[in-house]
Amino acid sequence: MTEKQPVIAVVGPTASGKTALSIGLAKALSGEIISADSMQIYKGLEIASAAPTDAEMAEVPHHLVRFIEPTHRFSVAEYVNKASAAIAETADAGHLPIVVGGTGLYVDSLLSGIRFKDEDDPSVRRRLEAEADLYGMEHMLERLRLVDPKSAARLHINDRKRIIRALEIYEIHGMTVDEQNELSRINGSPYRVLWIGINYKDRETLYKRIEKRIDLMIENGLTDEARAAYEVSGKTAVQAIGHKEFFLFFEGKETLEQAVSRLKTETRHYAKRQITWFKRNGDINWIYADETDDVLSAALSLARENGY
Repeated sequence: MTEKQPVIAVVGPTASGKTALSIGLAKALSGEIISADSMQIYKGLEIASAAPTDAEMAEVPHHLVRFIEPTHRFSVAEYVNKASAAIAETADAGHLPIVVGGTGLYVDSLLSGIRFKDEDDPSVRRRLEAEADLYGMEHMLERLRLVDPKSAARLHINDRKRIIRALEIYEIHGMTVDEQNELSRINGSPYRVLWIGINYKDRETLYKRIEKRIDLMIENGLTDEARAAYEVSGKTAVQAIGHKEFFLFFEGKETLEQAVSRLKTETRHYAKRQITWFKRNGDINWIYADETDDVLSAALSLARENGY
């Protein structure tokens, strides 16, 4: 039986301290960091996505950070394929892969062992997108109901992205979303994962950290960064929290103070969604920063206890 590759996953809501913890772990355990953040992958979103700084990336090797243009529509399949390659590259170098991020879909798809075939055909996605534009989502959902009724029953008619992805999976791979997920479970994950979550027991403490970080982002030039993205109009990147909230301000329809207030509210809501997502994973060892004197020491203790 092939021995599974050890991996540490550091997850949690935005502003919880994942970056600092992961760098500390990487230094102590001879690790390299593989980002699992759907916006840190883009160039030009360094401030809004709270991407690791050049100084932080100089401390330990980082993968999948600031490497594609904001106009590129990056899929989960692309992420899994590139992140899998980064894990293999890190392990081949004799280092420990540490997957870090708050994009639950990225982390789960990667570490559950789902493998997306390289022959995914972009033309299928384009054709389905064009069909949705022409006939509407009621038509697309009905199409999905004929080939994958379980997914159709789960998905809301406005969930365009997932409806099209489910149709794409069926057309390319000849299976439903559930069948693909079940195949992944049968094959099993190639990784032995130590899940470490960082959060705050007192939600208000986390929210205050979020607000403080946003204030610092504004000081560091977030508004200018958002304006540059707005002018480029990257269809995926401009949806990043931290950019889209400024668009009405750029159009003269609201004040900067209103935009910043909305950004803080949206970020709090995003953190709540992240917590809900990760709480479903019973394998996560949660460290609560407001109840722990030394988060890094607690994480290193978990690593040692699990043979890392």
